[in-house]
Amino acid sequence: MRFLPHADAETMTAEFIDAAEAAAALGNTAAINRLVVEWRHTAEVHADPDLRRALADPELGDFGPVDRPTEG
Repeated sequence: MRFLPHADAETMTAEFIDAAEAAAALGNTAAINRLVVEWRHTAEVHADPDLRRALADPELGDFGPVDRPTEG
């Protein structure tokens, strides 16, 4: 979380609490694992100034469709 901007850290915390409550009700932590992976990728973008700058450049436009990631 140290690389997330404050607002993103707050959002991640709220989403984590929601996912943890739902996981406890279902007895399945898969949703928490997925959430952590997704936020880890967001933190990686914020931690890399070149990547963040490239993704934030409005002149680059949309990068198009993205394939669904594979598990593993």
